[in-house]
Amino acid sequence: MKKLFFLAIALIGFTTVSNAQSLKFGVKGGVNFANIDSRFDTDARTGFHLGAVATIGLPGKFAIQPEVLYSAQGTDDLKVDYINVPILVKYKFLKFLSFEAGPQFGVVVNDDYEVGEPESFDVSVAAGAGVTFGKFFAQVRYNHGLTDVDDAISSQNRTFQLSVGYYIF
Repeated sequence: MKKLFFLAIALIGFTTVSNAQSLKFGVKGGVNFANIDSRFDTDARTGFHLGAVATIGLPGKFAIQPEVLYSAQGTDDLKVDYINVPILVKYKFLKFLSFEAGPQFGVVVNDDYEVGEPESFDVSVAAGAGVTFGKFFAQVRYNHGLTDVDDAISSQNRTFQLSVGYYIF
């Protein structure tokens, strides 16, 4: 299932790139303020994210922005790290200001669960805004988990991110 998912993402990416008006590729990183929404009172986890970003220009003011990020999420007591793949539609309001939204898919790569195991796959909805100055950019984003982190209880990821990045080309 995971192999099929990543194959589909790759095919969408290659198709989009071949039809793109412009392509930018860069790196980004930043801070996560993460928690898990559940019936338990949990302390938020301050973590980080780091990875690669592409911006694929489309006609008009739109772009597709796929990313691949290592992201430290969960709570202070239940740490869960993911490889996240957000696939966002970006709309540029002004030359330097944009809004982005879309799905995010994540796979657990590391966890610090003392009892049980977290679900290995996460689906979220992401929305945010960004500013770009030359090759530098900054973003703010909220990720709202749709799937349970733990199948034993209702528990979804909630992550607020602040990012900075640089377009290499």
